Amino acid sequence: MPVGFDPSGRLPDLFTNVGTSSFTDFLSQAAPSLLPGRRPLPPGSADLAPHATTIVAVSYLGGVVMAGDRRATMGNLIASRDIEKVHPADAYSLVGIAGTAGVGIELMRLFQVELEHYEKIEGTMLSLDGKANRLAAMIRNNLGAAMQGLAVIPLFAGFDLDAADPARAGRIFSFDVAGGCYEETGYDGIGSGSLFAKAALKKRYRPGLGADEAARLAVEALYDAADDDTATGGPDLIRKIYPVVMTASAEGTHRLPEAETAVLAEAVVAARNENIGG
Repeated sequence: MPVGFDPSGRLPDLFTNVGTSSFTDFLSQAAPSLLPGRRPLPPGSADLAPHATTIVAVSYLGGVVMAGDRRATMGNLIASRDIEKVHPADAYSLVGIAGTAGVGIELMRLFQVELEHYEKIEGTMLSLDGKANRLAAMIRNNLGAAMQGLAVIPLFAGFDLDAADPARAGRIFSFDVAGGCYEETGYDGIGSGSLFAKAALKKRYRPGLGADEAARLAVEALYDAADDDTATGGPDLIRKIYPVVMTASAEGTHRLPEAETAVLAEAVVAARNENIGG
């Protein structure tokens, strides 16, 4: 039972007093065991928990694209072929997760509630920097679990409503396991295949890309990651499983329909068929 509940049914003061705009802070007082980083863990490592793999983000003229492969692995086994690792954090931002899949999904959902709670309490939306800092604090709170093998590293991106130049308002933030927050320029990737994905993006990215070009570039980077990293899943043309591709712009967040993503993925595969080594 959460701390402070009265058997008579009366709500504790924690629920009736003026509270904090941080839902995570509220939960740490009301029911700390529900936080991802506060669960009691047995001694040892949790290396066999399913792991999500590769996420990439690419900024374009007027927004940002985020894409993720669909594979989750458990050791040398494929735990899932169609996991979704990229989600809207709120109306203008996106979050993707790599690392322990269960903890990552839980942390991502808590982050969504955190942003919604802040908006309801304060009557305004957090700035994009504020959102990134809130996410960094949540990762920092998970450090104990991360040291036992339940590490989660997110990638955060969004459209900055306060940007002086809306054409350059797409911003990308990366994090480390200790909660460090870093703004990236142009593109970034996380997960086991990120080394290969970022190498592909480094060669092909240029400032001023359009949304369609950025989406194509993101899917190509995931293809390159899957080509060299067994934990990253490439487009599965047989099962019709394609990367999740989302954008954040002045119009809000948008997930590319499955049909559009299929066209993108099939075009990338067809191009590689013409140049197998490239």
